[in-house]
This record gives sequence, C-alpha cells and structure tokens, in this order.
Amino acid sequence: YYFPQEGGVFVDGRDTREFDLICLRQNIAIVQQEPVLFNDTVSMNIKYGKLDATDGEVVAAAKEAHIHEFIEQLPEKYNQIVGERGIKLSVGQKQRIAIARAILKNPAILILDEPTSALDAETEMLITTSLEPLMRDRTTFIIAHRLSTVRRADRIFVFDEGKIVQEGKHSDLIKEQEGIYRQLYDYQMGLR
Repeated sequence: YYFPQEGGVFVDGRDTREFDLICLRQNIAIVQQEPVLFNDTVSMNIKYGKLDATDGEVVAAAKEAHIHEFIEQLPEKYNQIVGERGIKLSVGQKQRIAIARAILKNPAILILDEPTSALDAETEMLITTSLEPLMRDRTTFIIAHRLSTVRRADRIFVFDEGKIVQEGKHSDLIKEQEGIYRQLYDYQMGLR
C-alpha cells in the first residue's frame, strides 16, 4: 500500500513504482490477523474479493475455506448480516471468511498475516490444507509466529529486532541448534 522509502519492491523484475497502483492492488489479496469485515451479508463480505462473483463461486470459496458449514447454520445463511467489523463472528470465523475472499479473488500475490492465529489446531490444519492450492503458482508472503504455518515455505526469513537473522527452508533451519528458528520450534513443540 506504500512505496518504499529506501530501495525498491519489485514484481516480475519491475519496480512497483512503475505499475498503475490500482492494477497492482487488484492483483494482491491480504488475509490479516484481524480481518476487515463490513456491516453487510456474509456473501458480500466474501464477494469483496471479486464483486462480480456468482453465488456458486462464493459457496465454492467458502467450502474451500472450511466456513460453509458454519454459514449454513446461520439463520439467514449467506444473507446473514455480520455486524460492524464482523462483531457477530469469532476471530476464527472472520479469518475463514477473509480466506474465502482471497480464494475467490485468486490473486497473483497473496499476503497472509497470521492467517491461523485465532484458530484451534484442527481448524488450523484444515485451513492450512485449503491454503496450499491457493498458494501454488503465486507469490505468497506469510507472516507468522506459529511455525506450522510456514513449514512448507520455499524460503523462511527469521527476523529479530527488525533484522533478518536466518534464512532457509524449515529442514535447514531446524538443524541450526543455536538458531532462533530452532529455539522457537522447540518452544512450540514443548521441548524447552
């Protein structure tokens, strides 16, 4: 959403400052830790990813995001108003609606900011599984503290105090006994 103050951000070898900003944004989908929902229906909140989507496309995206069954239990189903900022939903339900929105949008660039932070372990596994096809053949950035979310990434960057201190695949980073990644892994697995 902002141009860099120093250096550059490149997409397919081109500086983002060369792109039409509206076009660039249309090719990016973001799933945030605290998703933005509007005081509108579940359907319209999913369609925000692709306003001309059919009802069938919305349902298919909801099924992939593992939120369809929950929606079907709502009194108004897909026509249920979610309240201002989605107040009538749990954070996990909001995240799954945001994931459905991203699935529907089918972007070239996907940004996942703690996309499973509010989910229980079973739902996290389902969502991670549904995100895999969405991430295939596109550039995906995952910002996460839960290492289960990033284990399959091609490249993992570990930050400490705003600086990259490690880089590599999960299988390589886990071998560095004194590395921050290994320490986080051990804490999350209950080994420390």
